[in-house]
Amino acid sequence: MKVYQSFILILILAILCALQSTAFSQQRKRADAAETGITDRDRKRDEWQRPAEVLEALDVKPGHRVADIGCGSGYFSFHLAARVGKEGKVYAVDIDPEAIKKVQSRKERENLKQVEPILGESADPHLPNDLDAVLIVDTYHEFREFDQTMQAVLRALKPGGRLVLIDGEGPTGRPRTEYHRLHTIPAELVREEVSKNGFVYKESRPGFFDEEYGKQMYFLIFEKPHS
Repeated sequence: MKVYQSFILILILAILCALQSTAFSQQRKRADAAETGITDRDRKRDEWQRPAEVLEALDVKPGHRVADIGCGSGYFSFHLAARVGKEGKVYAVDIDPEAIKKVQSRKERENLKQVEPILGESADPHLPNDLDAVLIVDTYHEFREFDQTMQAVLRALKPGGRLVLIDGEGPTGRPRTEYHRLHTIPAELVREEVSKNGFVYKESRPGFFDEEYGKQMYFLIFEKPHS
């Protein structure tokens, strides 16, 4: 009986230690994310979203001026910052003030003066002129005033400037407003709307699959005409 009780006690202690270790690990991860601004999702995203390919499609070079519209916590903004370097500029745009605060906090923590957070509006991302490239990831489906927004992007880009648009595949034939709720939008509709607003469609590249959200994403490249 005493042996059995000792075994139970050891088992309980082992379970408590395991739970404590798990809790500490999770706490450490949260602290690391708060300190660096890099989450577990960001690390996993490096695997499936292939940021190097996205930056290559944008044709981003050191010294370039680029915008990341719908930047969220800045996943792509900080990849872009590393590519453009101290002589370049990354305009991290979002309509969510909390997202802008997160980008600002990491910018200050890492002393990345090339990153400039911008609080945009639904119909106006407040972009400066003479941009070399614009990136819109998993955000276009949220645009309510999409024509006004894309006209603003067109005005901001230099002639020949690149627009890379990545979003989730959605069902065709739905009312335009329904795509806000679905958080997806058909690639064909995006091509139609963006082209209607003055961009030239260049190509589609292999997309991405976000396992966490079960979302298949396409990868479209547009350009502002030279004339």
